[in-house]
Amino acid sequence: MKYVDEFRDRETAQALAALIKTEVRPVRTYRLMEFCGGHTHAIFRFGIIDLMPDNLQFVHGPGCPVCVLPAGRIEAAIKLAEENDVILCSYADLMRVPTGKRDSLHKAKARGADIRMIYSPTDALNIARNNPDKQVVFFAIGFETTTPPTAAVLKTASAMQLTNFSVYCNHVQTPPAMAHILSAGDAKIDGILGPSHVSTIIGSHAYADCCKQYQMPLVIAGFEPLDVIQSTLMLVRQINEGRSDVENQYTRLVTASGNTKAQALMDEVFELRPLFEWRGLGQLPDSALRIKLEYGDFDAEKRFDMQEIRSADIKGCICPAVLSGISNPDACVLFGTACTPEEPKGACMVSSEGACAAYYAYGRHR
Repeated sequence: MKYVDEFRDRETAQALAALIKTEVRPVRTYRLMEFCGGHTHAIFRFGIIDLMPDNLQFVHGPGCPVCVLPAGRIEAAIKLAEENDVILCSYADLMRVPTGKRDSLHKAKARGADIRMIYSPTDALNIARNNPDKQVVFFAIGFETTTPPTAAVLKTASAMQLTNFSVYCNHVQTPPAMAHILSAGDAKIDGILGPSHVSTIIGSHAYADCCKQYQMPLVIAGFEPLDVIQSTLMLVRQINEGRSDVENQYTRLVTASGNTKAQALMDEVFELRPLFEWRGLGQLPDSALRIKLEYGDFDAEKRFDMQEIRSADIKGCICPAVLSGISNPDACVLFGTACTPEEPKGACMVSSEGACAAYYAYGRHR
């Protein structure tokens, strides 16, 4: 298949769904976690959930980088912007994420802080070049997909000796989060739809140890509806056969080894943090990255002596439970009433990859 419309062919989708209904065993339940928020939105946008048998359930995971960032890291960024007279550059999704104090980057901007929305790390670098008398900080977040561009701008800033540019690094890694969910066992899942874009960077081999240790089948799935349905069928077959393999449905982009150039770039600039807090998962060892000493002059946490801030979510918000696969968004008392896309109370309603946003946008709350 070469064109997008072919990945959304109705007859093929119905045929694959019919195969799933034929092959699921009525005596058991199939709980499949779609680890990536893009899969969650595809499942609801294209009505995939309505094609599945009643005993097959999709469980939503922590695959939304904006959602898993703890509120304390946002509060620290707000404090940095308001107390140090810096230009803080952030991706748009992060602007409206509320903290436990009901604050946000968007509100801090309204109060007068110089906080700017950007589309890429290069935008932040250009802002620093165009404002040599101001310190510019890039609020970097994301999984392995967005980490190489951050590494690239750090190398560029170093080569240019751009002394007014630094990065507030909040990049996290997928396999440790996956291992934590499986070791905790609270989500009670039978298989995983592996992330798409992350896997183009780290490769399918990155999940092998985790799947072997926890005897968990995983299929790396593309984002189109036929990708998700075919990957679901592949998981059902693995579960029925008692296998726990890493399979790659997204072969048009994902390889076993991944993007080795991007991996080398990340290894050159970043190293593992001993501990990092995730919303919903808590403090996880070796699950996030920090800037290496060689590029330490461009580390905003060191340059501005940023201190860790602990902050709770807004009372009543169950984003942590949603991100860990324990609850669905519509189990939250705030969902669709106090918490809407216009007035979000939790990160999962703000982000374009958030599970709550998917439930709301495609009518699952009605």
